[in-house]
Order: sequence, then structure tokens, then C-alpha cells
Amino acid sequence: MSKIEPPLSDLPIKTAEGGFYHGFSKDVTITSKLLVGLLILWAVVFPEQAGGILSGFNSFILTNFATWYVWVMALFVIVCLVLAIWPAAGRLRLGHDNERPEFSNFSWFSMMFGAGIGVGMLTWAVAEPLYHFKNNPEVIQGLANGESMDNFINAYKYSYLHWGFSAWSSYAVTGLALAFFAYRRGLPLTIRSSLTPLFGNALSGWVGHIIDIVAVIATILGVAQTLGFGVEQFIAGMNQIGLGSWMLNGEGAPSTAGIVVALVIIMGASTMSALSGVGKGIKWLSNINMGLSIFLLAFLIIFGSTWFGTQALFVGMWEYIIALPGMLFTVYHDNGTETSAALASWQGGWTVFYWAWWVAFAPFVGLFLARISRGRTIREFVLGAMIVPSIMCFVWFSYGGGTAIDMELSGVAEGAIYASSDGGKIFTMTNIILGDVLGWGMAVIIVILLMTYLVTSADSAVLIVNTINAAGDEGPKARPHIIFWGVILAVIVGALLIIGGLSAIQTAMVIGALPFSVVMLLMCISLFKAIYRDGLRARAGVETITILPQEPAE
Repeated sequence: MSKIEPPLSDLPIKTAEGGFYHGFSKDVTITSKLLVGLLILWAVVFPEQAGGILSGFNSFILTNFATWYVWVMALFVIVCLVLAIWPAAGRLRLGHDNERPEFSNFSWFSMMFGAGIGVGMLTWAVAEPLYHFKNNPEVIQGLANGESMDNFINAYKYSYLHWGFSAWSSYAVTGLALAFFAYRRGLPLTIRSSLTPLFGNALSGWVGHIIDIVAVIATILGVAQTLGFGVEQFIAGMNQIGLGSWMLNGEGAPSTAGIVVALVIIMGASTMSALSGVGKGIKWLSNINMGLSIFLLAFLIIFGSTWFGTQALFVGMWEYIIALPGMLFTVYHDNGTETSAALASWQGGWTVFYWAWWVAFAPFVGLFLARISRGRTIREFVLGAMIVPSIMCFVWFSYGGGTAIDMELSGVAEGAIYASSDGGKIFTMTNIILGDVLGWGMAVIIVILLMTYLVTSADSAVLIVNTINAAGDEGPKARPHIIFWGVILAVIVGALLIIGGLSAIQTAMVIGALPFSVVMLLMCISLFKAIYRDGLRARAGVETITILPQEPAE
């Protein structure tokens, strides 16, 4: 029997010893900046060519990699469940055995939810159930009728599919892999460290650089997608409260001036927050938006369609859980029939798009989750990061979308919610419930909540990008680069919105997510290998934790 060696606990990553890039990996940072800069330049100088080529790549990926995206996301759900159930894994603590979490459960859930999905809630909790209420695979196959009560639960089954366990399992897998190797091995808190059981010391060189570069680009494009939705909704909200009519063009879409001003406000605030760090600005903002979220949700539960939403929550969750195994692995192919083409188109535009979005968001949210989760057990981390936020999403969709569907079915809304833009639906709905005067006040609250979510997402993303570029270190030396990436993120969102709207951002994001999905698969393999080998080491009396205990949080 071969001797069991201690785990790799030293992964040197070359960083600059002086100058503007002091403390940063110049190979990762400069290459990332060049690639993102070239994308922006290409999109602005040659918009038609960029749009055509990106659209072609997008169509190719959605056609040829749909099965890959569906199956790899199913794998992430299975990996999380196995890690939670597996005794050898579940009881391991992300750090020393005597360590305890740095943040309270409330702050932990607040930061997790706000950075991971909060912005999307305000748009899609109302808009998406309405879309699926009109059309979904059951309607396409003639098994249900669109916009009728027999399709009501189907609308929630598919909404929960896209925002439930699959989304959060992708975040949990990434965050867990990063936290495990950072807090039990003492390795840098960066993407490459999670693959050390597979590639070892080779990750100190260009193999590791490429992995981190892929993560940076995926993060920028994934967050750009979220900010794109948020900017459009922010402008709709400003118009609703009477401050942003000039931010819309003649067709009712965001104007160039509106996009620029919105981005200056959002990214300016987020950059200031990012400069203050996770323990101050981001934590403070996360607690505020969690409080406002609870207020808005309580309003929808009490003054919205309470019974309708409660049915959607409990019956929808039951149908979702029962149907989940089948939905996780179902791939629709275009076999030349009208129905198969419609099913494949629906899945590409909804499910595959969402899976790419969550994968692109995973390096950002995963690394952020790792940063705030030291001291928690693997079981606590997995269940907390996958189940609790999913249930929060289900509640939002139930009472937000349920109220909208009920108001349209009963005729109270008279088609007004359907007719509103995706970002404007929540404003229209609350205005109908409260009337013009109180509705204006609620619109102000929603705009403030939207701002806090956007700022939290953007500043967290900027900090994460700099952490990756700085070989896992997030210190004061990153300040000039925080400003740089804040500007770059604003420019890429603005440029893509102005030249092609959200479709341009969506296309770039789907393309950028593909290589990182491969990295995430390798993370799963690496994590299982590490936990299994640690079991062997423990039985052989070989130390598996190679870091000093964390200092107690004040």
C-alpha cells in the first residue's frame, strides 16, 4: 500500500511586487482587462458585425449544448444532496473544528440572497409566472390551456424550476469548493485553488491563469446580465414616480441618456460600497434590502391575492418537487415537427438560458458565499445555500406572480399588467392595488429596494473580480482596481444595452458561461476526491487541516 501524503497546502501564484499591479497576478488581470476591453470596443465600433457573430455563436450553443447545460445542472443538484447526506462530508467544518461562523444567520442569508438573486426577484417574481401561465411545455403539447386555471400550477412548476434548487446548487457547488480548499488547506481564495486535487502545482502557471481568466469573464458577463435587467427596471421605476420620463425614448424603452444616468448612479454607489469592504458597506446594504424585501413581501401577502398565492406556494412546491427528477433531465430536440420545434425553442429561450445565467453568475456568487461562510459545516453550507434561498424565491414568486395572475384572471387588471414591460409589471400591479397616491409611495420603496439590490450585486462582483485577480487576496491594495472594474462593468452594460438591448448582453453571457461550466464540473470531481482522500488520511493519522484557526470575530 502506497504512503498517503498530506494534501497540497501551498499554491504559489506569482503577483507583482510593485507598481500599479502590486499584489495582483498581472497575467490574469491584464489578460482579463484586454479581453473584456476588446469585447466592448468590438461591440461599440462594429455593432452589426458583433451582433451577427455573437448571435451565430449563441444559436450554435443553444442548439448543440442544450443537453450539456441541462445535464450538468442536474449533476450540481445531485452533488449537493450527496454532500449533505454523506456523513464523512456533511460534518466537516469549513475551517478548524472549533471555528464558528463570522456572520450571524440573518446577515449570512441577507448577503447570500441579495448578491445571488435579489435583483431578479423584483422583475421576474411577477413577470415569469405570467409568461408561463400563457405558455409552457404542457401548453405546447396540448396538455393544458394557456391563461386558464388548469395551467396555473404549471406556471409555478416551471418558475420554481428556473429559480429553485438548480440555480442555488450551482452557487453552492462553486462556493463549497472554494471555501473547502481555502479554509481547510490554506490555499488562496481563488477559482484555481478548487482544482488542486486534479492539477496540483500546475495551477501555479498558465493552467491556473486560464481558469481564473475564464472565471473573471464569466463573472463580468453574468453580472452585466443582471444589471441590464435592473437598469431597465430602475428606469421604469423612476418613470413611475415621475422622475424619469426623460429617461425613456419615444417607444417607451430606456433612452441612451437614461441608461447612462442610471449606470452612473448605480455604479457610483456600488463602487463606494465596494471600497468599504464586505464587513461594512455590503453587509449594511444587504441588511437594508432584506428589511425592505420583508416589508414588500409582507405587503403582497396581506394586500395581494393571499389565498391564490398560498395555493401557488404549497401546491406549486409539491408539483415542482414531484416533477423535479423528470424536469432536471428532460431535453427537448427539434425533430422536424411543429411541436418539437416549439418545445426546443421554449427550452432554449428559458431553461438553457437560465442555466447559462446561473453558471455565469456562479464564480461571483460562489466566491462571495465562500468569503462569508467560514466556520460553517459542509451540511450547513449546502442546505443553507441551496434550500433556504430557494424557498424565499418560491414565496416571492407565489405572492408576486400569483397576485398578478389573479388580477388578470378576475379582470381587475384589465390587461394592464400583461401590457407593462417586464420591469414595470410590479409597479403596475402595486399601483392597481393601492391607487395612484399610495401606489406612488410603494413605487418609491421598490425603487430604493431595487437600488440596494443593484448596488449589492455590483459591488460584490467588483470585489470578487479583484479577489480572483489578486490571487485570492482582497486587501486595501485593490482600491484602484475596484474603481477600474466598476467603470468597466458600467461601460459594458451601457454599451451592450445601447447597441442591442438585453439580447446583446444575453448572447454574450451564454457564450461566456460555457467554458466555466466545464470548470464547475471539474470542481465537483475535485471536491469528492479531496473529501475521500481526507478520509483515508484521517484513518492513517495524516493531518488534513493545514491552516491556523481564524481569529474570533468581534
